[in-house]
Amino acid sequence: MKTAVVTGGSSGIGLSCCRKFLENGYRVYELSRREPKIQTVGIKHISCDVTDEHSVSEAFKEIYNDSGRIDILVNNAGFGISGAVEFTELSDAKKQFDVNFFGCFICSKNVIKYMRLQGGGRIVNLSSLAAPLAIPFQAFYSASKAAVNSLTLALANELRPFNIKVCAVMPGDVKTGFTAAREKNTAGNEFYGETLKRAVAGMERDEQNGMSPDAIADAVYTAATKTRPRLLSTKGAKYHLFLALSKALPVSLVNIIVGKLYS
Repeated sequence: MKTAVVTGGSSGIGLSCCRKFLENGYRVYELSRREPKIQTVGIKHISCDVTDEHSVSEAFKEIYNDSGRIDILVNNAGFGISGAVEFTELSDAKKQFDVNFFGCFICSKNVIKYMRLQGGGRIVNLSSLAAPLAIPFQAFYSASKAAVNSLTLALANELRPFNIKVCAVMPGDVKTGFTAAREKNTAGNEFYGETLKRAVAGMERDEQNGMSPDAIADAVYTAATKTRPRLLSTKGAKYHLFLALSKALPVSLVNIIVGKLYS
């Protein structure tokens, strides 16, 4: 039986991914700091902090000893912060990168040796359309996901000789608890005022009217099992169009359009 590991799998996209792999006959392990509120038979929870290398190392060691193999890793753990760059504390920006980027790096680093030992595997990173389309007042979330894309591309080349494939799925707006969990910094209102409020409100509105986490789980499963997955992919006709336009139009024009959408 093949084994899939999903980080941040206790809710939202991660939980949907766990269920998708379970439905398709995989042995599934879910890594998160807290026990899932909804227990699903067949999904094994392992308490793990993806920003702690020792915690991650012990989790993967347990999984490999238990199952004998790790075929798929889905790096899904993440959260968002919003606010003006000028008024963002360095500690908050670092925390954003610690979870979204370094968590992805640490988990990938620790799973590679097992995948190489067994002759192959697949790493799927959850990025965001906010990586190629940087969102104002969400600069550090966008930057962390852009870093995930760069890591994905570099790692895909490094691991090709070992039959380990690496790719990233870049969701657009998805309706999950991610919106409520966003850490919103309102400092600087006297300068950015209504622009900041409208930008964050617009993001939250779009997310709550977005796709279901199950739709993203379908895209992740395809990326994890397709013979030749796209290195960077998205889900939904609207988001495919946004991505195509971002490549076809001048960067300055794309950036102006994104700015007007969130102003």
